[in-house]
Amino acid sequence: MERKIEGIPTGQYLWEKKHIVPFLKVDKGLAEEANGVQLMKPTPGLAGLLKRAKGAGMYGTKMRSVIKTANAVGIKAVVDQQFEIGKQIIAAGLVPIIEPEVDINSPDKAECEDLLKASIMEQLNKLGDDEKVMLKLTLPNKINHYKECIAHPKCIRVVALSGGYPRNQANELLAQQTGMIASFSRALTEGLSHSMSGKDFDTTLDAAVQSIFDASNAD
Repeated sequence: MERKIEGIPTGQYLWEKKHIVPFLKVDKGLAEEANGVQLMKPTPGLAGLLKRAKGAGMYGTKMRSVIKTANAVGIKAVVDQQFEIGKQIIAAGLVPIIEPEVDINSPDKAECEDLLKASIMEQLNKLGDDEKVMLKLTLPNKINHYKECIAHPKCIRVVALSGGYPRNQANELLAQQTGMIASFSRALTEGLSHSMSGKDFDTTLDAAVQSIFDASNAD
């Protein structure tokens, strides 16, 4: 974040030269599973980090929790924690990406998503007039499950995480979700290897990016 690329601060370079909105990962990883979820570990020094991020030209932040089973207590705790920290991030002048990932291998994934949406909507409705967030959510079982979140005035954008789905399946699921766009990492890097030639690497990555872009714009 505080380095330079071609003599330009990283955040400025990403936006002005590459047209990439710069985000900073601020969580310290996942805590041990309890109540069917993994909360984020404590984030000591967050205030100082956010101040540095703002000064370095970051637009927003990213932080991840994981939901494994349809435990209402656990899911509420995940969402409450994400929004509590999210409000600190907003106060620092940045946009938080709220990311409560639902494990795609959860035996009750659809029920997890029902509980998750209810908790998210409750928190969105509590945000102040100047408080806005982004949401990064696992591709849902139900088509357009998160349409109310997408339409909410306090939500800037809902982006999808691939969650371990193969890219073709992730793209297929994404293409069915109106207003949801990709923020894939695992699906994006599928098929890439350090042993590939530069040309093959670029060709494979270009094809992956194009397929994900097409799925994001299918609606």
